[in-house]
Amino acid sequence: MSQTVRTRPAGSGQPLSQAYDTALLDLDGVVYAGGSAIAHAVESLGTARGGGMHLAYVTNNALRTPDTVAEHLTALGIATEAGDVITSAQAVARLISEQVPAGARVLVIGGDGLRVALRERGLEPVESADDDPVAVVQGYGGPELPWGRFAEACYAIGRGVPWFASNTDLTIPSARGIVPGNGAAVEVVRIATGAEPQVAGKPLTPMHRETILRTGAERPLVVGDRLDTDIEGAFNGEVDSLLVLTGVTDGAQLLAAPPQHRPTYVDADLRGLLTGQPEVVEAGEGFRCGGWTATAGSDRLELEGDGEVLDGLRALCAAAWTAAGAGSCGLDGGKALARLGL
Repeated sequence: MSQTVRTRPAGSGQPLSQAYDTALLDLDGVVYAGGSAIAHAVESLGTARGGGMHLAYVTNNALRTPDTVAEHLTALGIATEAGDVITSAQAVARLISEQVPAGARVLVIGGDGLRVALRERGLEPVESADDDPVAVVQGYGGPELPWGRFAEACYAIGRGVPWFASNTDLTIPSARGIVPGNGAAVEVVRIATGAEPQVAGKPLTPMHRETILRTGAERPLVVGDRLDTDIEGAFNGEVDSLLVLTGVTDGAQLLAAPPQHRPTYVDADLRGLLTGQPEVVEAGEGFRCGGWTATAGSDRLELEGDGEVLDGLRALCAAAWTAAGAGSCGLDGGKALARLGL
């Protein structure tokens, strides 16, 4: 796929909730963390929805069912129907259903989200490699997933059964910090078997296809906190994206982002849906956003001026991404980010 290399965050003269018809929102690190709503999420989403924007919740977490996710969001104050939730479990179940006979048995290594999604596709979840499965599917099973479940996957894969994974996020955010995600569990099985799974979740195309099929979005905006799943998924789907800084991505990672990890817009949190986005403009040998000007020196990024922190970060992104071109910026941005408190 050939795309123009993004060298700066885009501006928008109108609120993003008006410029796009559907927000495709990640959950962990965007709407909530550890089960609790992230600051400003509930109010911002309510306002965006009240203004006519369709909200869809797109998560790589395959543990919970859409019904459970919708109930959780509604309890947080975000009125949500199960049909508004799209999971990697649904995407991988569709992928499997296209390759195996109707009614086939599938060995599940994960939680109820996978079982419900498989049944929706007319497939039968089973628990043992000795149940004659025609496929193995692995998704996040939560912190209590028994180690023996990985052994069941290995037994089946060792017999030649094809292996599918809902997603390969190595980490997920929690209320107490960053913890291992399904990708870490997938690595356990990969190391033991030497096999490679077919993966459905973000940033890969099966998840984008599932999302568009279920939402009917015509002008979607992907909203996420991860560069390697949310933003790369938007890039692969050739749609715009908003990165919020409430999850796992920090300023240094954003400045070093290669083209497929560069968001269209950057904001602190979901309040960014309700505003326009300031334009980043060329200023001599650098880039200006608001009261800040950023330039790329021989070995580091420089930042001058004053004003809103996010404007400074946007200017730094422009300087870093332009210097990197189609690569990843290796210039030291530590001093500039420290000045912004990032």
